[in-house]
Amino acid sequence: MKPKETKAYCAVDFAFQRIGGKYRGRILWYLHENNVLRYGELKRLLKGITTKMLTQTLRELEQDKMVNRKVYLEVPPKVEYTLTPATEELIPFIKNIRDWADRRIAEEPVNAEKMEC
Repeated sequence: MKPKETKAYCAVDFAFQRIGGKYRGRILWYLHENNVLRYGELKRLLKGITTKMLTQTLRELEQDKMVNRKVYLEVPPKVEYTLTPATEELIPFIKNIRDWADRRIAEEPVNAEKMEC
């Protein structure tokens, strides 16, 4: 996979390029909660994601050094995903964002649906 050509204009921009997006945050959170997940397990957890989008997002996260991908040479193929140490450092901040969102959702129950993640 070729490197991204997106330029970060500041540290905040750099960070959100890595954790922003529709599925990235949830993938990182599920990996944190489960320590190790296989592709199929992630697919089941991420309601509504297509196979193509999951594959693309995991490749981008791997390219950004946010997740580790371990391939086992067996039949059928087995691939496991884990968080990198650098990504583990982000977990307290992602938890803070999650807690903040839970409070906002509680204030606006008509406009937001509480999701488990």
